Amino acid sequence: MVDTEAFIEEAVAEIEAEVGDAHAIIALSGGVDSSVAATLAYEALGENLTPVYVDTGLMRKGETAQIRETFAFMDSLEVVEAQERFLDALSGVTDPEEKRHVIGEQFIREFETIAKESDADYLVQGTIYPDRIESEGNIKSHHNVGGLPDVVDFEGIVEPVRDLYKDEVRDVARALGLEEIISERMPFPGPGLAVRIIGEVTEEKLEVAREACHVVEDEVEDHEPWQAFAAVIGKATGVKGDNRVHGWVVSVRSVESRDGMTARAQELPWDTLQRIQSRITGTLPNVARVVYDVTHKPPATIEYE
Repeated sequence: MVDTEAFIEEAVAEIEAEVGDAHAIIALSGGVDSSVAATLAYEALGENLTPVYVDTGLMRKGETAQIRETFAFMDSLEVVEAQERFLDALSGVTDPEEKRHVIGEQFIREFETIAKESDADYLVQGTIYPDRIESEGNIKSHHNVGGLPDVVDFEGIVEPVRDLYKDEVRDVARALGLEEIISERMPFPGPGLAVRIIGEVTEEKLEVAREACHVVEDEVEDHEPWQAFAAVIGKATGVKGDNRVHGWVVSVRSVESRDGMTARAQELPWDTLQRIQSRITGTLPNVARVVYDVTHKPPATIEYE
């Protein structure tokens, strides 16, 4: 287990040494990894840091409003409305790895634009150890590791939590005094809801994934999963009222894990699963059925793409 106080001191010193008197931007998503990285960088650089939250349109329900509220103490916070640019870039893309690379490149281009406006030479990211292992092992590309484009217009990329596992990042978050909504928050993939949608990302699928994920997170909170969410995995026949419909299939996933490297499907109570399917099919008329994923990691990954 990491010595949090020593780690914080060393990480702040490392950021100060690497960036010096230059300006940096931090990719802030609201997840615990990027929030810890942002807080460390803010402590190290102060007004020489521009925290950037990019609203990709692929985020959780209410995410942007939550970011504005939680990080209001960072006066230089920039919120970039980039939904149309990301959806345009993803148009027609169905391959999971290509999705990640498209998102990774679009992220970097957004940050480069802000960097030029703020005269920043460095990009700070919340990459953690499992991200690097999965990218290096070709399990999947992370938008902030293997998903980066070949040409990046920054003098350097700083990753202060790159050697930590998720539970260690949470310990650091608590030591930094971050709110519980950040320190205890379920992991959320960097590419967002795009990897919870099989095939092409469309506005309709995004709306289904966003609302269904909100229902799942709400219903399973008391069961304390490592990660729980919903994914749009295809279409199937169903019945709504007296009509036969061909609607979306939503897969619910809830897993237990320590660090995300392995995971076990959680044995949720039947009544919980029934409430989830009832809420999802009842509020989303274009959803035909809800299924529950019982696959562990391995052989499956936690996310769908």
